[in-house]
Amino acid sequence: MTSAQLNGIEIAYETHGSGFPVLLTHGYSATLEMWRGQVEPVGAKYRLITWDMRGHGQTDSPDDPAMYSEAKTVDDMAALLDHVGAPKAVIGGLSLGGYMSLAFNLKYADRVAALMLFDCGPGYRKDEPRAAWNETAMQRAQNFEQNGLAAMGASAEVLVARHRSAQGLAHAARGMLAQVDSRAIDSLEHIRVPTLVLVGANDTPFINASQYMAAKIPGAKLAVIPGAGHAANIDQPAAFNAAVLEFLDGLNLA
Repeated sequence: MTSAQLNGIEIAYETHGSGFPVLLTHGYSATLEMWRGQVEPVGAKYRLITWDMRGHGQTDSPDDPAMYSEAKTVDDMAALLDHVGAPKAVIGGLSLGGYMSLAFNLKYADRVAALMLFDCGPGYRKDEPRAAWNETAMQRAQNFEQNGLAAMGASAEVLVARHRSAQGLAHAARGMLAQVDSRAIDSLEHIRVPTLVLVGANDTPFINASQYMAAKIPGAKLAVIPGAGHAANIDQPAAFNAAVLEFLDGLNLA
């Protein structure tokens, strides 16, 4: 793992392999460690870039809550791509990382060669379900503030995470996990790059969202991984990697 001073904070990241860049972003309260099972197979053919979002892992956790937002996260992604010399990349992520990939495509569409959306949703068009989601995000923030890193969950991608700041995770829940508008879901039918939507067959909360995204995004491919839950890449790495490599290998990347 290495780091770079980007957008006023120290961002931890790794690169593996060579070839066309593939940027993968982890989920909320996970870290780049969740992608260990993808390093060898993906890095053998592509330049895999993984990183810790602000407030997570070994990346800085600013004290100012205003330093955490969707906009700052996608700008961090762009700055990291600049730093490693990747003007364009395949952009992918799981859970919050998948949502941030959609947000990145909204602002930096010219830098996106393809999208990979794993076990995630596109946000909400209606205020009521968005408010319910945000209430859960606020509860997670409060839990970290009250209980520290002992508030970490037991999901597969979180179990391999090592964080420095519970307060950073609380700020990230309020500023990055919480959502403010319907721009991401409204963008689906306007996406013009090849897209893989992948979900674990047992990831019940995200099955419908994944089917919805696959139906709305023109030409999107849907892959459902048997025997996998929310962390499909960890639960069933062989099937996950096969689906990802089949998608990547079918792209005209240059």
